[in-house]
Amino acid sequence: MSDNCALCNTELTSMDTLLGANKLSDGTILCNKCLNKVSDINDELLYNLNAFSINDINKMLSKENTEAAQAVMMVEKTLPAAIDSGSHQISKEVYKRRHQKIKNELERLHANLSVFTKGEIKELPYLISEDEQITAITDAQFVNTLDAGVLVATPKRMISVSKGMFGAAKINIYPNETIKQLSFVTHPRSPIIQLHLEERTVEFECYMDKEDAEKFYDTIKNIYNNPQEQSLKQITSANKSVSVSSEEIFNQLEKLGKLRESGILTDAEFAEQKKKLLEQLK
Repeated sequence: MSDNCALCNTELTSMDTLLGANKLSDGTILCNKCLNKVSDINDELLYNLNAFSINDINKMLSKENTEAAQAVMMVEKTLPAAIDSGSHQISKEVYKRRHQKIKNELERLHANLSVFTKGEIKELPYLISEDEQITAITDAQFVNTLDAGVLVATPKRMISVSKGMFGAAKINIYPNETIKQLSFVTHPRSPIIQLHLEERTVEFECYMDKEDAEKFYDTIKNIYNNPQEQSLKQITSANKSVSVSSEEIFNQLEKLGKLRESGILTDAEFAEQKKKLLEQLK
């Protein structure tokens, strides 16, 4: 058996065979890099690789290159056909544009995603528009399931995309206003990210890379565990103080005003806290 990749002829490494050799039906083997490349053309290669030979893969690549060249040469300004993904429907042109944008964002974030999330990544252009930016992403699946999955954070929501080996993608969207708090439960094998919602807690297991999961949590935790809330708690605590100087009360009033201006406090909440502070001047 050859120790080189059948497609690029590079020497196979231990990473290429860590989860078992990427063996084709004719006994030849692909490296992980080439497997990633060809699985972009045909998802089935990830799950049923031994049904394909190196000749099959070369034909796929040849067809893909031909179609790409024809697409560049097209001059007709017709509307592209629609792509349907569940309730999402966008044109091929929009899909390609969004896909390229997402690819650039993942590179910028140095996203460390496993090969098993290829299908989930392909769902993201249906879900994330061009004016919505990805701020963090990591491998994460619902606890007690076998589905692979990704957890994506944007400035306004979190998105979970999970997919079984042959099933359709399962998409769950959590707008920021529904997330009360975010938690990270450490574990030597697979840490858990918890989304605390109004009526329940949703848990995601991060079994592929615990360091990447922790990086994901550290990147977004302040969005949901807002440090400004601590400022309000400190002001409330000061209100309960028995002896507070006039200068300190005026400082607290100034902080309250800034919280109201930034939208953290409503006018009613501001008035209530202000009243409590002013009562201490009497």
